[in-house]
Amino acid sequence: MTRLNLALNGPERAVNFAQGFPDFDTDPRILEAAAVALRDGYNQYATTWGAPQLRRAVARKQSAAWNRDVDPETEVTVSCGATEAMIAAMLTAVDPGDEVIVFEPFYENYGPDCILSDAIPRYVALRPPEWSFDPDELRSAFTRKTRAIVVNTPHNPTGKVFSQSELELIAQLCIEHDAIAITDEIYEHLVYRGDHVSMATLQGMADRTITISGASKTFSVTGWRVGWLIAPPDLTGGIRKVHDFLTVGAAHPLQVAIASALALPSSFYVELVGDYRERRDAIVTGLQECGFEVAAPDGAYYVMAGIAGLGFDDDVAMARHLIEKVAVATVPASSFYHDRRLGRGHVRFSFPKRLETIERGIDALRTLKLPRR
Repeated sequence: MTRLNLALNGPERAVNFAQGFPDFDTDPRILEAAAVALRDGYNQYATTWGAPQLRRAVARKQSAAWNRDVDPETEVTVSCGATEAMIAAMLTAVDPGDEVIVFEPFYENYGPDCILSDAIPRYVALRPPEWSFDPDELRSAFTRKTRAIVVNTPHNPTGKVFSQSELELIAQLCIEHDAIAITDEIYEHLVYRGDHVSMATLQGMADRTITISGASKTFSVTGWRVGWLIAPPDLTGGIRKVHDFLTVGAAHPLQVAIASALALPSSFYVELVGDYRERRDAIVTGLQECGFEVAAPDGAYYVMAGIAGLGFDDDVAMARHLIEKVAVATVPASSFYHDRRLGRGHVRFSFPKRLETIERGIDALRTLKLPRR
């Protein structure tokens, strides 16, 4: 959708609400840390499973957040972004023929990662408007072949923040079926309502959870590709072997810079959430005024917008219409589903954008002339 928008409308006119990357500058303290790392000679391979200073920084941060010690030597692996972390975790945790439970809609790599691992994905729907799952449906998805479940909270593409009770049910089922939880927590610091709860902190889950996060979203450096996994030592050994044969290692100077970023004061995170809440409110209000069915997300930086009120029942047709008529790129929600029918009524808007960009996009949407039905 980004490419189509640029091709049809050019970079000056096109508004990109499709891809989840910022159009504003990275904090200068982080950029300076990268420049210092380059000048200081961190330009050759780091240890394949992560520069020691970054592993120590991740361990300090999570030890404080989880109120238990995380060992940087035996529990932390640095990856080329959270996307590589997920396939490394999947290839480590599952064997051919194992089943992996995936909530849909899902970040588009989860299903293919199961297939690449020769596992069988079993999908459980999150249903609007609350994006909740049916507990009985989840229970029935667990079988004697279940090896893992993927949990993404805060959630892409819906902005859902899984509640404590939802996570406790998932934990209970993992323990009952001797399954592993693979959690994607890349949006952990973007929570507007409720609290972010890490699965690894729940009773009985520390030894059966692989926690994935990274620098991209928190520090607005999506192009740096620095992520990490925290896992019990027996799983970390496998993760490091798989990671080594996937990518060898993430960029050394950028790892060193992110180690510095993780030492930023708490005020950084307060400002981060405040800025994103302002962006969220601006796009939600604007979309509602334009006739989309929208509720404010509780976390992450996406909005799933219903299109029925605009006369469309096909998300792909709607997304193309927005590009062709008003130069606004979105993502058809069906691309986040195994059962694409479940996504036909929504398109996803991404809002890690300057307020001026959001306002320009909303102004364009206000001029939208809808086809007659």
